[in-house]
Amino acid sequence: MGSTSSEEQAAARDRDSEGRARNARPRDGLGRPLPYGADGVERQPEGVVRTPQETVAEAQALLDAGKPFHAHEVFEDAWKSGPEQERALWRGLAQLAVGLTHAARGNATGGARLLRRGAGAVEEWAAGGGGERPYGIDLAGLVVWARELAEVGEDSGGAAVDARERAPRLRGRA
Repeated sequence: MGSTSSEEQAAARDRDSEGRARNARPRDGLGRPLPYGADGVERQPEGVVRTPQETVAEAQALLDAGKPFHAHEVFEDAWKSGPEQERALWRGLAQLAVGLTHAARGNATGGARLLRRGAGAVEEWAAGGGGERPYGIDLAGLVVWARELAEVGEDSGGAAVDARERAPRLRGRA
C-alpha cells in the first residue's frame, strides 16, 4: 500500500520535551515556517507566566523589533494563564498582534479582519468595566491604531506593511 497510516504520521511528527506535537521547523520574524536546517528567529517559549507589566514590556519589545507574531505568543500566555476576568483583554491584544502579522505578510483581508476583531474585543472589555488603561495600556489609542491600519491594508491592494514601522505603542506615545 502506498498510504501512510495515521500511527506512522503521528510518530513522524515533531514533538516537544513533553511529547506534545510541536512543529520544530525554524520560523522567520513573522512566524512563517522555514525549511528544516534554515536559520530562523528564536521562538518564544510557550506557557510562560509573566506579570501583566512583564507581558506588556516583552510584547512591546517584540513589536518594536518587527516581530508581532512573537508578541502574539506573549499575549497568548497571559490570556491562558491570567485571571478569568482579564482573558478577553489579552485575547484581544493577541488578535491585534496577529492582525499586524497578517498585514506584514501581505494578507490585507485577514489582517484587517483580525485588527477589527481585536479592536472590538479590547473596546468591549474596557466598556465592560475593565478600564481604559489597564497596566498602562492605552486601549483607546490601540483601537484607533488598529482601525486605521485595517483601512490602510485594505487600501493597499494587498501590499505588505512594515511590521516594525507600523508597530503600535501599547502604552501610547510619550
